[in-house]
Amino acid sequence: MRVVSLVPSLTEAVAVTVPDVLVGATDWCTHPAGLDVTRVGGTKNPDVPRIAALAPDLVVANEEENRAPDLAALRAAGIEVLVTEIRTLDQAFRELARVLAACGAGRPQWLDEAEAAWREVPRPAARLRAAVPIWRRPWMVLGRDTFAGDVLARLGVGNAYADHAERYPRIPVEELTSADLDLVVLPDEPYRFTHEDGPEAFPDTPVALVGGRHLTWYGPSLVEAPTVLSGALRAAVR
Repeated sequence: MRVVSLVPSLTEAVAVTVPDVLVGATDWCTHPAGLDVTRVGGTKNPDVPRIAALAPDLVVANEEENRAPDLAALRAAGIEVLVTEIRTLDQAFRELARVLAACGAGRPQWLDEAEAAWREVPRPAARLRAAVPIWRRPWMVLGRDTFAGDVLARLGVGNAYADHAERYPRIPVEELTSADLDLVVLPDEPYRFTHEDGPEAFPDTPVALVGGRHLTWYGPSLVEAPTVLSGALRAAVR
């Protein structure tokens, strides 16, 4: 079996579970550390000829991360493409099992551990209202129907823009700072928010800096995500 992954979190899931099948991944695939496979460009601009030259049996992709024209070009080259759709945690568990089965793997222990970890998350007594910026210049936030929004909801954090017509709306920072928010959540990807870049825009609102891998990735990081994210959120509003 020869597999190319065009999604960083799926790359990690495949590489941890069945490392010998992975022959290609994007330039943004950073986990697991030391991953030694052919790089095939970015998630939005994969090198189709390079992928075809690897003669993969399967390319794994995601309907949000990857562009339909690139996936169509791969199929036109005679390559099988498995496209995932992941907008909730439950979908993530189902799609991970489907991807790994398509790669010839049995169900890994880490997937069972991840499901168990999230089942044990207690139902929150109260919900914090938060905005979740994902980009700056211009400011963009999580809107409706997102995986990260579902993850936060399970931890007692409601997305203030969950009912927005767009999934990733542009919101002026003046609106964000004047909104009735309990919390601002700043992940370190896709925009790399840091202690020095981001919190200063919200001087009157608690800010939680979180790892994007724990908030937005669906893979082995889901095992520790509830504990890590809960700790960061509690520390911000303490």
